[in-house]
Amino acid sequence: MELKNSHAVITGGASGLGAATASKVIDRGGKVTIIDLDEQRAAATVEKLGTNNSHSWAMDVTDEEGINRTIEAAKEQFGEISLLANCAGIGSPGRIIGKKGVLALKDYAKVISVNLIGSFNVLKAVAASMQNNDTDDDGCRGLIVNTASVAGYEGQVGQVAYSSSKGGIIGLTLPAARDLAQYGIRVVTIAPGLFDTPMMDGLPADVQESLAKGTPFPQRLGKATEYAELLISIFDNNMINGETIRLDGAVRLASR
Repeated sequence: MELKNSHAVITGGASGLGAATASKVIDRGGKVTIIDLDEQRAAATVEKLGTNNSHSWAMDVTDEEGINRTIEAAKEQFGEISLLANCAGIGSPGRIIGKKGVLALKDYAKVISVNLIGSFNVLKAVAASMQNNDTDDDGCRGLIVNTASVAGYEGQVGQVAYSSSKGGIIGLTLPAARDLAQYGIRVVTIAPGLFDTPMMDGLPADVQESLAKGTPFPQRLGKATEYAELLISIFDNNMINGETIRLDGAVRLASR
């Protein structure tokens, strides 16, 4: 497949990993539909990318009917969708038993709902659209990239909800790729390590510095553009399928 004149849907595309991916797609001649709850930030990102090449929709990824409508509207505007980048996610720390008591089930369920169920909700809607795409020489109709985390492998203290959601994404990858293989749709997951994103920005500077030093090499936080570059490389290579790729500078998270 080629990105030139293609159409990508990017959840969480208003900032961070998603915004960097949107920029890379447009640099390669593609068009982008951004789905993000932050309507103002998404609109500002579209203004920066160019309104001829991008559009945004304010939508909750857990809203089944809303996502179905959004995907259909996006297809009408920019044509068939050949790439989905699922970058939307939240991270709410909390120990099972902490200083404020036992972790509330609703807090755990919210993270699972957005990160895991939300990703699947968009995945299935886009896959339903992709199955009707034209194919390339390999018979490929599209690529779906989900975003996990190294916390899905080595969750730290206070990450039970976040790690569960990202572990679920990792577990989803291979069976989803096998389910969709007959339609020529690939499914791949990227598991970033410690990246400079809005979620990381919420931590104190000294904590960020300490985390960066824990990465063997390069000893810094990852850049959103590095995530985007890997995603584009996956798009270009049809043999990458059903795999979770760690993008982490060889970091392995300690317990805390």
